[in-house]
This record gives sequence, C-alpha cells and structure tokens, in this order.
Amino acid sequence: MLYTSLERDGALAEIGFRLGLEPVWPSRISHQIHAIGTQTERTLHFADVPALAAFGIDTDRYSSFDYNACQALAAAAHFMEFDGLLVPSARHRSQNLVVFMDRDAATSLEVRSTEDVNWAAWRRASKR
Repeated sequence: MLYTSLERDGALAEIGFRLGLEPVWPSRISHQIHAIGTQTERTLHFADVPALAAFGIDTDRYSSFDYNACQALAAAAHFMEFDGLLVPSARHRSQNLVVFMDRDAATSLEVRSTEDVNWAAWRRASKR
C-alpha cells in the first residue's frame, strides 16, 4: 500500500503529526515531498469521517493509533478488488489516497515533481 494525500498540506500534516510526537522536534531531519500522478479505476471513496461509521470505524477514535478497524476495511476493499481507498485524513481537512500496489493503479504512478520540505517554515505556518 502507498499512502498519499491529495493535498500537499495534508501530506505534511500526516508526517508533521508523527514528528511532533517526539519529545524534541528533530532538528537535523530532512524530507522531500513528491507530487505523484496516478490513475485509479476502482477506488472505494469515503467522503468524510462519518461515512466510515457504517463500516465499523469508531469515528471518535479515527485519529488515534488504533488501526485495526481501518486495516480490516482496507483488507476487505482489497479482497473486493478495489485498486485503492479515498479516505478523509485524520490530521488535515483533505483526502488521502491509499493505493494498493499490486493493482493496475500502481503501474501508472509517476513522480511529477519533488521538493525539499522546510519543516521550520511548515511549523510556523501551521503553528506547531
């Protein structure tokens, strides 16, 4: 599986959240962010967090580290031959695209651009 975000800020929020859990923000860490193109044909789409409730996701715990229900939902979607999931980000007001790498959508992946992440600027802009 490849976890992506449809928005640059959504991707940064996901990684920034994890980095923010450290007792001290890592000062020497460097990352790059990539704009990736792909074409999916059979993607299971959940418009918002409440839409996940009918599939066993505890929406009150969606942003927690309890991934069991989400992983079960992904396994079911994979079994049903979807090529990915479009789900709401738990960290940002954007959508995340999860691509199953053993499906045709993976063969269409194309890195369109790459840039270094300026974490100091991101932290100032997001007030973290």
